Amino acid sequence: MSSIYEKIIEAINSRQVCALCTIVKTEGSTPRKAGSKMLVYSDYRIEGSIGGGALESECIKNALTILKSNKSQLFVHQLEKDHQMSCGGFVEIFIEPLNVQKKLYIFGGGHVGKALSEFAHKLNFQVTVIDSRKEIIDSYTNQNIETLTTDIKSAFEILPFDEHVFICTATHEHTGDREVIMNALTKKHCYLGMIGSVRKVAKTKQILLEKGFSDIEINTIDMPMGIAIKCETPEEIAISILAKIIDVRLTS
Repeated sequence: MSSIYEKIIEAINSRQVCALCTIVKTEGSTPRKAGSKMLVYSDYRIEGSIGGGALESECIKNALTILKSNKSQLFVHQLEKDHQMSCGGFVEIFIEPLNVQKKLYIFGGGHVGKALSEFAHKLNFQVTVIDSRKEIIDSYTNQNIETLTTDIKSAFEILPFDEHVFICTATHEHTGDREVIMNALTKKHCYLGMIGSVRKVAKTKQILLEKGFSDIEINTIDMPMGIAIKCETPEEIAISILAKIIDVRLTS
């Protein structure tokens, strides 16, 4: 039978998203004592136990919330008062997320997309570059950067979307960027940005309004994306974009 520590190592090595729940303090009569651990996976599976019953059920709910926020938290439980458990003790459980990595989807694998993908990977983003042009995707040699050779519509059907997803669009056509934006606004995400001039941004806002998107939805889009600095080269533009993404990542 595998120990909980083996399961933790297995989860980390296989990059399974899960939360580690550890009892850090108890007082009085409690089902389990300090040091007891439980893993809660994003698909609701568990390994180990922190005591069973209503306490464990509430801990699983808390763990799934932690996976969404990606922030560790200490939870305090008065067993009789909070969970109607007759043992009546006091338990503190520390829950920390494991392997919750921010995902960056870059639509457009040209010069800016390539520079952005390289910089973002070094800052621990899980990067996927999407482009329908095979010759562009074939130029990517960094094995740590995932690539997808497909059209925009298919990409949105294939890729998973949640609160940890950042989306940048820098395709080779204005219509492509607008298609990305319109699809992305219907999906869960943390950040959505589009490269472009002031004129392109104004035109895009007009088209989005005509398509039925609200001002509130449109104002969530970072366009032109990035921090406003004087930049010209693809690398400089990529740095300005990544600076904005980092700012959002640290505050989200």
